[in-house]
Amino acid sequence: MPLLELTDVTASYGRVQVLEGVSLRVPDGGAVGILGANGAGKTTTLRAISGTVNVGGRIVFDGTDITHAGPEKVASLGIAHVPEGRGTLMNLSVRENLQVGAYLRKDRRAIAGDIGFLLEMFPNLGRRISQNASTLSGGEQQMLAIARAFMAKPRLLVLDEPSLGLAPSTSKEVYDAIQRLREQSGIAMLVVEQNANLAFRVVEEATVLETGRSVLTGTAAELRGRDEIRKAYLGG
Repeated sequence: MPLLELTDVTASYGRVQVLEGVSLRVPDGGAVGILGANGAGKTTTLRAISGTVNVGGRIVFDGTDITHAGPEKVASLGIAHVPEGRGTLMNLSVRENLQVGAYLRKDRRAIAGDIGFLLEMFPNLGRRISQNASTLSGGEQQMLAIARAFMAKPRLLVLDEPSLGLAPSTSKEVYDAIQRLREQSGIAMLVVEQNANLAFRVVEEATVLETGRSVLTGTAAELRGRDEIRKAYLGG
């Protein structure tokens, strides 16, 4: 049984329907990407999972139907969402941001251990552990947002365009860190990304969305081999 499964999911903002039928699966411990042009419904799919839009169809997480669950319920079940734009707490230090991520946890010794683990995965944050988040670069803020989400000990980490607004070299650094985190922790990931070359460094398979529908699903190798995918998302 997959950790997360979406079946013919629809979603709307008021009377405007954005998702027309999205289906995808994330295996337990697996990493799956969502590709698509602007307006295809990628971010709305993540919001549907997180319970912040009106949803139809069916969404099941770890055997529990969360189709109509609210954000707090979804988070409590083990889904952590890093939204587009990061949402870092700018007036808090790096350490305080990480501690906020663990606010529902009581295991203080394990929290300290996880902070140490994350500072190894994201060495830039370790060098700035006492600095306010507002002093970090865009790439470092993205790393902090991901690390803070991980501090909740989720089963699934949902990332919305981690490379958005970053220079190519900085995007590579962020994905290097995501790759290390995945390899060392084994956490399941669902990654929305415009730059498929970056996404394919982390995900094993991906679903392509067009105008709110799933139109193609395949392994990273299969999708790389398709001319239409290569031309649209891989710069080929």
